[in-house]
Amino acid sequence: MVVADRAYLKGARVGAGLAALEAEVARILSVLGQTGAARVEPAALQPAEVLLDLYGEDIRARAFVTRDDRAEMMLRPDFTVPIVRLHMAQGVNPARYSYCGPVWRRQEFGSDRPREYLQAGLEIFGEGAPAEADAEVLALIGEALAGAPVSLLTGDMGLAIAGIEALETSAPRRAALRRHLWRPARFQELLHRFGVDQAKMTVRRAALIEAAQSGTLDAMIAEAGAPVGLRTAEEVMGRVERLVAEAVTPPLDPGKVRALEALMAVRGTCASVLATLRDFSRDLPGLGTAIDRFEARLAAFAARGIDPAALAFEAGFGRTTLEYYDGFVFGAIAEGRPDLPPIASGGRYDALTEVLGQGQGMPAVGGIIRPEALLALTGGSPQ
Repeated sequence: MVVADRAYLKGARVGAGLAALEAEVARILSVLGQTGAARVEPAALQPAEVLLDLYGEDIRARAFVTRDDRAEMMLRPDFTVPIVRLHMAQGVNPARYSYCGPVWRRQEFGSDRPREYLQAGLEIFGEGAPAEADAEVLALIGEALAGAPVSLLTGDMGLAIAGIEALETSAPRRAALRRHLWRPARFQELLHRFGVDQAKMTVRRAALIEAAQSGTLDAMIAEAGAPVGLRTAEEVMGRVERLVAEAVTPPLDPGKVRALEALMAVRGTCASVLATLRDFSRDLPGLGTAIDRFEARLAAFAARGIDPAALAFEAGFGRTTLEYYDGFVFGAIAEGRPDLPPIASGGRYDALTEVLGQGQGMPAVGGIIRPEALLALTGGSPQ
């Protein structure tokens, strides 16, 4: 990479290239800020211990982390989590923010993906009905992308989460499935494992469980001698207690597992999938509320001039992105440019506000645009 190059743009750190990018950023922010959003600029260095786990496995592996004599810090890998932290520190008042600045993510050896790139975005906290806020964010992002050759794709993590909660199984199993929802291969592995009778366990695991149930586990551990490895005797006991609980948990209903898998495979337009989603509520009781939210969002889209019959939907969309999304999600995919990342993305993250608000949460939704990628897509000059 030439020193003057930046993410997806050649020569955009100096002269005319930089001027074009600055003009594009100003244009995007004028669109996103037209409804009175306050500008916000969270610190580039954020506390790693507080925030890193909130991003999920992928970002944890790619965050730039550093330490001094005061704390372990990371360069912000996105804006949403730092803005939620900043906002929730001030209480649970409604607000909206716009922003633009660099974010940083480590890349794998040999990757040509940028380590630093700009994000421009909008975050809305607690204003109006959630469906209306979802539609407003999508409409504003769409307005800022007007004329760009992109395809909009939407999803709803709330449907998958509601489907998991509808399974008749233990709370630890549901928690494990939710935790791995963003790792499809591991999720499928758990679904299969939880659907198998635990009587088919390994001989060693069966012996441990039998010892725990008969009260001889302490003697077995003592006979084994000093612990070798990282786990203490107390941790081993805790693990065995979880195995005992797992052993007496009935397997998942195969019909409900099939229904959940089929639910997460639904795709079509937002309008066309509504009836299909309603059908799943027979096999997955409790799904109705999530579907009601989906239907309300479609009405809000239509009120904003977004045609639900022309808007693509995939129930599985969002399962490989940031793990703090728990409802509506969307992305804008560059047409004919597989070398570019999603030009825009976003979604709803109500639960994140509760985590950073120390138990006090509020509805929240936002979206970002990558100005450099957008300019690269549209020819390198402001629209």
